[in-house]
Amino acid sequence: MKLAVIGTGYVGLVVGACLAENGNEVVCVDNDSKKIRGLKRGKIPIYEPGLNELVDRNQEEQRLRFSTSLNRSVKNAQVIFIAVGTPEGEDGSADLKYVTAVARGLARAMNGYKVVVIKSTVPVGTAARLREVIRRETTYPFSVVSNPEFLKQGAAIDDFMRPDRVVVGAEDPRAVELMQTLYAPFTRTGAPIQLMDCASAELCKYASNAMLATRVSFMNEIANVCELFGADVDKVRHAMASDRRIGPSFLFPGIGYGGSCFPKDVKALIKFSRDEGYRYRILESVESVNASQKLRLVEKMQKHFNSLNGKTIGIWGLSFKPRTDDMREAPAVVIIDALLRKGARVQAYDPEAEATARRIFGHKINYAPHSYDAVKGVDALAVLTEWNEFREPDFARMRSLMRHPVIFDGRNVFDVEHIRSEGFTYYSIGR
Repeated sequence: MKLAVIGTGYVGLVVGACLAENGNEVVCVDNDSKKIRGLKRGKIPIYEPGLNELVDRNQEEQRLRFSTSLNRSVKNAQVIFIAVGTPEGEDGSADLKYVTAVARGLARAMNGYKVVVIKSTVPVGTAARLREVIRRETTYPFSVVSNPEFLKQGAAIDDFMRPDRVVVGAEDPRAVELMQTLYAPFTRTGAPIQLMDCASAELCKYASNAMLATRVSFMNEIANVCELFGADVDKVRHAMASDRRIGPSFLFPGIGYGGSCFPKDVKALIKFSRDEGYRYRILESVESVNASQKLRLVEKMQKHFNSLNGKTIGIWGLSFKPRTDDMREAPAVVIIDALLRKGARVQAYDPEAEATARRIFGHKINYAPHSYDAVKGVDALAVLTEWNEFREPDFARMRSLMRHPVIFDGRNVFDVEHIRSEGFTYYSIGR
């Protein structure tokens, strides 16, 4: 099948590379010519495990191409995916200006029947609005399909190639048939292609992310209550997970969620519900708990030291989660900003996110080339991202490098008894 993917951000690149891997002819389109030149040379602008190899292989096989020409790409494609950003507006709403502009541009380029697939995360009703935008610009027949993405950063390739489900919102039988054919290779192991109306498909992504965000904030509140009563959140979590109605996923307490999806999607769902006269009180609380949880570790530091002025804090982990360099809404950003305001010095290490951090903090913090360099001479270490390489460090070496052997573990990476037996003063979440 001949496909065009408009937008070469995180979603667009993964979608384009994975669809090409299954034999489709894919062109990824972006109006950023510098970015396109880099992609043609194999320069991937994001860190996602396995993506470089996938892009390189499919470019070599000439199944995957990159272009700045929307017009030519649309004319040659049967199915066109819209995968451009929907940045958060000041009021929490999803800004659809890029999605709308692409829809208008591709409509003008049509030369026959096209299936326009919305892959971007968009508010309910967007498919209907885009249908009207396209209809005003072309006389050619077309279908608009809602096909939300469910990609976890750090595991996006596997999520696309082996999905839990594929959601397709469409009313046109011809479009449904094309989408079923396109996704058939990805659902051979039994994952369902769930067909529904566009509005329901649009809401699926928001509902899923809002539920997961709710579990995160709920467990963070349970952890905070555990600290009040001397309970162990790990024991509570294991007991909860044994209940089949609850299960083990997203029950790990910590310093809050971040990233490009959970914060933005929770705010957008609150906003478009409010626009229709409904106040989403649970999600308002989820958002409030998450904001306060990001500062939980700073509160513990403040209580331990009385004053953070002049203290040097080592940081392990800057990205919002492991296996990505993404720092959008990362707890590390909020924590480091708070430490700097209180007069602390920060020296940080992350396996992948240093370049991202430099764009955010510039010269305000020091960047360590190695995890152990980040703890040299520090008054305390804060663990903010649970990268695997932090799980079993040389504690004796760490203790010898640190001015004071104090650890604030925001991800409960270490065993409480073991870390204390190694001679550290140790603070974690809910234990």
